[in-house]
Amino acid sequence: MSTHAADARRFFDSRGYTGPQIHNQNPIHLLEKPIRDRIITSYYWQEQCFAINEATLCDRAAAMTFIGGTYGQQKPSPFLCLTMKLLQLMPERDVVLEYLHQTEFKYLSALAAFYVRLTFNSRDVFQTLEPLLADYRKLRRRTRDGGYSLTYMDQFVDDLLTKDRVCGTSLLRLPQRILLEDLGQLEVRESPLGEELDDIDNDEDDIVEGDSRDSSTPDGRRNGVEYTDSEG
Repeated sequence: MSTHAADARRFFDSRGYTGPQIHNQNPIHLLEKPIRDRIITSYYWQEQCFAINEATLCDRAAAMTFIGGTYGQQKPSPFLCLTMKLLQLMPERDVVLEYLHQTEFKYLSALAAFYVRLTFNSRDVFQTLEPLLADYRKLRRRTRDGGYSLTYMDQFVDDLLTKDRVCGTSLLRLPQRILLEDLGQLEVRESPLGEELDDIDNDEDDIVEGDSRDSSTPDGRRNGVEYTDSEG
């Protein structure tokens, strides 16, 4: 086993761990043990994740071509390996948000979104990720059988907000958004389609009113039929 892998194993051992915590635990333990074990013995982790920092991690993320969990013979994706490296580095929030909002490297944004879901509190998860529901960039997802499927950034973020398992990783359960609204922690979310739906409703109302006006004409005809008095 490489020195890098041995150091990683020591970092993963919570016995005597005194470092920073996330959700009251060693950050590395936000990934399940079987996944951690596969990551630290993988070629990508040992060759590409050794001695990298917040800046050089961007280079690795920029080179990614897909998201995903494990695939094939339970091989961990670079996406998962870099997620674990982020959990080791624990970058400042401003750095994470810079990763998330830059527009040049979409897989870096996806990686940051996944890290946000793992590490931020529920209120901040919603506030930070919901703007990406309007991001329609294409993403390739590696499937468990080793193939690929097409997804989009907004769909990936929706999965993060609504599912308890994404990219082969169990996530802490998020409370329903409406509960956080009731507690006053979140404002009611307005759909970006709201104005368009209002315009459609207004157009339909105009059509209905127009039909009502046209159904009766001043000369006594209704719907094309002329009515006359029955007398005489």
